[in-house]
Amino acid sequence: MGMSPNNFTTSFCLTQQNASICTEQELDNYLHPYYYGIEEVALDGDELELGSSRAPKATKVDYFSSPYQSSWPPAQVDVESSRVRKKQFRDVLESCKQKVEALEALESPPAGSSGPFQLEQSEAVVAVGDGGSGGGGADGMRLVQLLVACAEAVACRDRAQAAALLRELQVGAPVHGTAFQRVASCFVQGLADRLALAHPPSLGPASMAFSVPRSSCHDGARGEALAVAYELCPYLRFAHFVANVSILEAFEGESNVHVVDLGMTLGLDRGHQWRALLDGLAARAGGKPACVRVTGVGARLDTMRAVGRELEAYAEELGMRLEFRAVDRTLESLHVDDLGVEAGEAVAINSVLELHCVVKESRGALNSVLQTIRKLSPKAFVLVEQDAGHNGPFFLGRFMEALHYYAALFDALDAALPRYDARRARVEQFHFGAEIRNVVGCEGAARVERHERADQWRRRMSRAGFQSMPIKMATKAREWLEENAGGSGYTVAEEKGCLVLGWKGKPVIAASCWKC
Repeated sequence: MGMSPNNFTTSFCLTQQNASICTEQELDNYLHPYYYGIEEVALDGDELELGSSRAPKATKVDYFSSPYQSSWPPAQVDVESSRVRKKQFRDVLESCKQKVEALEALESPPAGSSGPFQLEQSEAVVAVGDGGSGGGGADGMRLVQLLVACAEAVACRDRAQAAALLRELQVGAPVHGTAFQRVASCFVQGLADRLALAHPPSLGPASMAFSVPRSSCHDGARGEALAVAYELCPYLRFAHFVANVSILEAFEGESNVHVVDLGMTLGLDRGHQWRALLDGLAARAGGKPACVRVTGVGARLDTMRAVGRELEAYAEELGMRLEFRAVDRTLESLHVDDLGVEAGEAVAINSVLELHCVVKESRGALNSVLQTIRKLSPKAFVLVEQDAGHNGPFFLGRFMEALHYYAALFDALDAALPRYDARRARVEQFHFGAEIRNVVGCEGAARVERHERADQWRRRMSRAGFQSMPIKMATKAREWLEENAGGSGYTVAEEKGCLVLGWKGKPVIAASCWKC
């Protein structure tokens, strides 16, 4: 699916090439043997190790208190050392890029055989509008250059250069500007958080000369933003639609059905997805099931119980019996016995934008969750995740991937709502903005937005012992989009058993279904 590059997309692509950053294959193949050839630098997350010199590693941010810790060592300014490290770091990035380009040249398909989401080399992977409305032209190119340069300075721990660039970016990326300016403002906040994490402002005159914005919002504000995002953006509603269709197919002919909902869609209230599922079960040709059980896991206990009461009342109106169970456990600590699955029940597992939060560096936590699910022998395990590479080992690669991805989401919002719409501002700053600041500004256990590509999830699920149940409903999904999303720009494609929703050719979320 091709897309004509405008001024901004062309400048974005050229800037990305000049930045000497690995962006695609490093994220999808970060365990590939060719990375082992980099001997001069060892990277741990975003940390840089040169010989025996290693910067202290900070792994967690507490956004509700000062980032400064009294036990941190005093700041040391060594301009020459900083220049040397920066040059060596860029040399390594250039080496990575050359290796990736060589690998892509070997693996790239012949001309004319690209898939629905394959873009030409000369095109950027994201569109953010054209002309003045999307941040194109010289201003857009300058903003991208500043963001990349600032990310490099932060990654190299050059706090003086990073602070200077952040000041310039704060002026050039207003929160009420164009679509790309608004997404850039979220990345500026994430970079400021990351710089403050490594170099707290209290450390001396060479540190930042402006206050670091808080990068976390209260649960109430983010919960409200999530509810608005559900109404304005089709992504969550599309995920629920695809998941319900898959679950209804798995429950065909079953009398006692049990759905286990992991995360309850980020704690979204009202139980939108399960109301639609109950409607489908009540209207199915084979008759209503004798008993429907829904178990919620991983969300706030009071939220789950409130949703459960509403669902039980709604099922009673439809003439069905529903039992709701709330499990007050994290996904990592979940056991089979907690779910109360009874003999003879048909079980379906639902996970919408949840499992990426369990992905850790060690991989053990996610494997434990998958093995627990496998013991339930579900008839269907519906997995919906962001189709993005935000969990690679290199900070700059993650940064560029996230910039591409969220620029597409902001562009979609820009096409649907006027610039000064308060609802859109709330979604951008408190929902997507919170995700961006976590991807960019956090490391270690604090970084929970570890989005991975559909291919990586496919390999992970196969290794855990699950078998793919291809979702073949692209036509039905397009009809749903036409009725519920409106306008053009959204795309649906079937890819290797997954159903992928995209914006102007950029994949946004991927839905897949699995069984044991």
